[in-house]
Amino acid sequence: MATITAALVKELRERTGLGMMDCKNALVEADGDMELAIDNMRKGSALKAAKKAGRTTANGLLGFRVGDDAKRAAMVEVNIETDFAAKNERFMAFVAKVTDCLFDSGERDVQKLMQGDLDDERQALVQEIGENIHVRRGAFVSTDSGLVGSYLHSDQRQGSLVVLEGGDARLGRDVAMHVTAANPMVVSPEDVPEATRAKEREIFEAQAQASGKPADIVAKMVDGRVRKFLAEVSLTGQPFVKDPSTTVGALLEQANATCERLVRFQVGEGIDKEEEDFAAEVAAQLKAN
Repeated sequence: MATITAALVKELRERTGLGMMDCKNALVEADGDMELAIDNMRKGSALKAAKKAGRTTANGLLGFRVGDDAKRAAMVEVNIETDFAAKNERFMAFVAKVTDCLFDSGERDVQKLMQGDLDDERQALVQEIGENIHVRRGAFVSTDSGLVGSYLHSDQRQGSLVVLEGGDARLGRDVAMHVTAANPMVVSPEDVPEATRAKEREIFEAQAQASGKPADIVAKMVDGRVRKFLAEVSLTGQPFVKDPSTTVGALLEQANATCERLVRFQVGEGIDKEEEDFAAEVAAQLKAN
């Protein structure tokens, strides 16, 4: 019987992205044979793949690719169950491949993109890593006369693409960085949907009327609050993150540039993540072993 060392368990965990106890048990069953343990784990994962497909994937990474001429760019969000597995080299390589496929094809519908061989690779990776993987969304942007600015945060979990008419690469990066940090809803106040405007006005009217002030004063208060709201949620009305003394709109105007489109992704946003009882999970593993 081979001795199963902590180093062996660590190596198997790094290679597969699976849990510590799963790795230890696999090595025990394989009598310390690393490759046999991996094969056995893959077989076991294949049996559980259908169950894993329903598990929440709120972690993951963004894939990013911008053309050398800054005329085209693609951004993809690929989700996985745990932050630990998101660091798996095979998972990162898969994210890069999906991004390249979207960039090369210009396909904006990731469901169509994932038909065929690419989804086969995803399913094989689910079996190998042992966690559900979901290609959640993608964006492809392009311009004939302008440029695409981009920014990807160092954690590879937040990023943005912007299409500018006018300006240069530095401005494009600055605006994309601002979008990533400030998360504007739209480019300009005029782009805010009428339904959103009406809802906010209704709320502000109720708040202002509760003040007991005259109707004309209330009307002015509401108009002022609506204008402030529209500025806060629009790119051009927000204070520039690198210099709050000016707005992004003023920054663009100084460069004789306009922002035609923005796209911002943050991994896991809007996903209801199941809360895990870590203590209970450890107790269950100890009881089982």
